[in-house]
Amino acid sequence: MSRRSERRPGTESPSVAAGGRPHVVAVVVPEPADAVALVDLEPAGAEIAVVALRAGTQEGRGTLDRALAAAADRGCGVLGAPRVLNGRDSADTVAALLDELRDLGPDRLHTLDPDPVHISFDRASGMPEYDVPPVHAETAAQALDAARAWQAESGWPLSVDCHRAGSDPGLGAASCRRYPAPATWLSAGFDGRLTAFLSTAAGLVRRYQDASGRWSGPEPVEGAGLLPGLFVARDPQGFPHVFGLRRTARGDGGVDVEVVHTAQYRTDGPLTPWHSLGGPNRGDWRRGRAVGFPAAAFDAAGGLYVFVRNFGHSISLRGQAADGSWAAWEHLGGTRVADDLVAVTAPHGGVEVYARKRDAPGAVRWFPGGPGGAWAEDPALPFAPRPGTLTPAPEPGAVLFRDLHTNEVCWWQPGMPAPCPLDEARGAGPLGAVRGVRRDGWPYSVLTAAGPDGSCLVGAYPEGRPDAGVWWQDLGARSYEMPAAAASRAGGLTVAARPPGRSLLLAGRDEQAGGFSFGDWLSARR
Repeated sequence: MSRRSERRPGTESPSVAAGGRPHVVAVVVPEPADAVALVDLEPAGAEIAVVALRAGTQEGRGTLDRALAAAADRGCGVLGAPRVLNGRDSADTVAALLDELRDLGPDRLHTLDPDPVHISFDRASGMPEYDVPPVHAETAAQALDAARAWQAESGWPLSVDCHRAGSDPGLGAASCRRYPAPATWLSAGFDGRLTAFLSTAAGLVRRYQDASGRWSGPEPVEGAGLLPGLFVARDPQGFPHVFGLRRTARGDGGVDVEVVHTAQYRTDGPLTPWHSLGGPNRGDWRRGRAVGFPAAAFDAAGGLYVFVRNFGHSISLRGQAADGSWAAWEHLGGTRVADDLVAVTAPHGGVEVYARKRDAPGAVRWFPGGPGGAWAEDPALPFAPRPGTLTPAPEPGAVLFRDLHTNEVCWWQPGMPAPCPLDEARGAGPLGAVRGVRRDGWPYSVLTAAGPDGSCLVGAYPEGRPDAGVWWQDLGARSYEMPAAAASRAGGLTVAARPPGRSLLLAGRDEQAGGFSFGDWLSARR
C-alpha cells in the first residue's frame, strides 16, 4: 500500500497562530512525586506549574526536579519551584488552590482520578479496595472544585485531564486518562453552520456560528457536577447528542456518579435539559462511582444504545427505542474490559460495541447475533489497540485504533483476518473521522489526528478502501485538544484545532482548488 504525506508550506508556528500567548499547564497533586508522570506528558512549548498539597519526601522532590529539568530540555517552560500548600481541611485546600489558579491563569489542568478503579472487592465489608491512597481521589476532587470555581469567576474555559496513578507498562500516564480525549467535538448542522462542544472543568461549553457566520463566545451548558469529558454521537437525522458523567455529593459523605445526555436540535438554539440515565450499579454508591465513560450509537431506526464499563469490569448497556422509551440497564458479562468502549452502527443497521481487554492485550466485540437477537461476544479479534485510541471508523461497523506495539493507525471491520495499517508510527491519541466528502464525484473518508508535535494531521482515502492508500498532510497548526473535522450536508469540509491561547482555529477545504487543499487557518471570531 502506498503512503503519501506532505506538510503544508508556510504554516505559522504555534505561538504565532495563538497570538503569542504561552500554553500554561497547572499540575495539581498530593505530593511532588505524584506530578512526575504528568509533567512527562507535556510537549515543547508548554509552561508548567506544579501545585502540591504537601511537601512530600526529599526523594520525591528530587525526582520531580529531574522531571522538570527534562521538560525544560525538551522546550517546556517551568514556572518556578513546585508550589506547596498547607490547607487544614477541604474548604481551606480548595480556597488555596483557587488562589493558585488565579495567579497562574492556566489553559489546562492535570490531576488524578476522583473516582479510581478498584482492584478487588471485600464482600464481607462491601468495600472496594484500591491500589492508591485515598488522598489521590480527595486531591482530584478538590482540584476539580477549584477549577470549576476559577472558570466561573474568569469566564475562560479550562481543560482538565484526570489521570490514574498507574499506567500500562511503557505507555505512561497518557494511557490512563479517566475521561477520554474527544475527537468528535465539532459538528455541522443542517444549514452547514458549525458547533464546537468543549469539555471543560465546569462541564460542557459550546461555541456556534450564527446566521452571519460569526461565532458565539464560550457558552456554558447548565449542569452542575459535570465531569471534564464528553462524547458526541449524531442521530440518523444528523443532530448531535452529547454524553458525559455527572458527579454529585451525597448527604452521607459519598458521591453519586451517573451517565447524562443532552441533544442539540438547532445550531443556535438551547440544548435539551440534561437527562440522567443513572448507572448500572446505582444500588451502591461505592460501586456506582466506578462507572466508565459512556459510548453511544444509534441504529438505523433511530434507537439509541449507551454502553459503559460497570463495576465488575464488564459491559452494561441501556437502550432507548425510537419512540423515546428507555429500557433498564442490561449487563452483557463476558470478558473483563478496560474503559475504552466504542459503539458503531453496523452495515446491517444494528449497533455493535468494541472494548479493549482489561487483563491482556486485545479487544472484544459484542453484537446482536445470538438466539432471538441476544447479544453475542467475539473475544478473539485479531488486534490489540493502544489505550485511549479505539474509535469509530467512517465506514459502518468498522473501527480505528493505534496498534499497541507499533503505534500505527489501523482500520478493521468484522471478517478481516488482520487490520489494515494506515500510516507509519507517528502521532498519538485517537482519530476523528467523517465520510461522504466528494472529490471528482467520488466519496472519500477523511481522518484527523495529532502529530508527534501536536500538529493537526488530515488523511483521506476512497470511502471503504483504506487499503488503496491514505494521503496524509500536516496542516501545521498545533492543537492541545485532539483535532476534529465536520462535513456539511452540501459536502463542505472543515477541520478545527484548539491551539495555545484559548482560541479556536478552523481551516476549510478549498473547493475551487479541488483535491484536499485547505485554506488558511482562521480564528473563530465573534
